[in-house]
Amino acid sequence: MSNAALETFHLPVAFDLSALFAFAVAGALAGMQRRYDIVGVFFLGLISSLGGTLLRDGVFIQQGPPAVFLDPRYSYAVGLGVLFGAGLGAKLHRFSNVIAVIDALGLAAYTVYGAHRALSAGFAPPAALLVGVLNGAGGSIIRDVLTREEPLVFKPGQFYLLTAVFGGALFLIAVRSFGAPVLLAAWYSIGLTFVIRILAIIFDWRTRSLMEQ
Repeated sequence: MSNAALETFHLPVAFDLSALFAFAVAGALAGMQRRYDIVGVFFLGLISSLGGTLLRDGVFIQQGPPAVFLDPRYSYAVGLGVLFGAGLGAKLHRFSNVIAVIDALGLAAYTVYGAHRALSAGFAPPAALLVGVLNGAGGSIIRDVLTREEPLVFKPGQFYLLTAVFGGALFLIAVRSFGAPVLLAAWYSIGLTFVIRILAIIFDWRTRSLMEQ
C-alpha cells in the first residue's frame, strides 16, 4: 500500500455535525410523511444520519466503538435535526435549498472519508469503494429498508448513489494509482463530487431504467 494511503485525514467536527443534522432532518421528514409518531420520526432521523457511519465502523471497520458513540455532540446534532424537522413540518420547504447543499456536502465527504478509512484499514480498493459509498448513502438505504420500501437510491432518479461512486473512485485512483497526497486527493474529490451533485439538482440529471427502449 502507498504511504499516502496511511496519512491521516479527518473531517472538521463542525462540518461533520452539520451534515448529520441535515441527514437527521431528512429522516424526520420521511417519518412525518409516513405519519409516524415521535418515536418513529426520531428513529428514522437517527438511522438516516448515523446509519452510514455505523455500517462503516460497526460492520466493516471494527476498530473499537464507532466515533459517534464516543462524542455526545453527535447525539445532540441528531436530536436537534429531528426536532427541527418535526417542529417546522410543512414550513421546512423554505430551507430545502440549504438542506440540499448540506446533504450534497455530506454525501461527498462521507463517501471519501469512508473510502479512506477502509483503505487505511487494509481493504482492497474495490472494497474500500463499497465502504465509502455505504458510508455516504447507507443511512437512506437502511431507512427505506426498515420502512419496507424499495431504496430510492436504486431507482431511476437524480444522480445520487452514482455521484458517491464517482467521488470514492476518484479518490482511490488518485491515491493508489497516482500516489497523490491523501489530503489533496480527498478535498479535490469531495469538491468535485459536491459540484456534480449540485449540478445534478440544478439541471435534474437523472439515471434511466436499463429496461427502457
